[in-house]
Amino acid sequence: MPAIAYREPRDATYMNHELFDRLRDLELPDRHYAVFGSGPLLVRGVIEHTADVDVLVRGPAWSVALRHGRLVHLSKFDVDIVDAGGGLTFGRQWGIGFFDVDKLIDTADVIDGLRFVRLEHVVTYKQIANRPKDRKHLAALAASGLMP
Repeated sequence: MPAIAYREPRDATYMNHELFDRLRDLELPDRHYAVFGSGPLLVRGVIEHTADVDVLVRGPAWSVALRHGRLVHLSKFDVDIVDAGGGLTFGRQWGIGFFDVDKLIDTADVIDGLRFVRLEHVVTYKQIANRPKDRKHLAALAASGLMP
């Protein structure tokens, strides 16, 4: 299935979330990043809040991220991230599960000018992580009618 160019979320106010506005302001190189984690659920109105927005980046987008935050090693997941502060983080790999980052970025949906990992990949990640919040998010996604 091809990536969508735009899908109206249930409530357009989610597209104006402060973290998404900050991400837009960074003007990351198109086709070199995608929001993962809970962000794809937030932008679609499946959940109402997320404490942070995790962004997968590669190549030139990683260079931009490095200019906007500090490099941190997350030993629990054995990954390096850029912490841009205020809940905005960037990474070149995902620490939970095994995902092809290039595929996640290349097949991302574009919503309101930002790239979001497709829901089927978010579901896979949340099933692997299986934390209480992930189970709640999966239930909310199922109830939304957007479950892939």
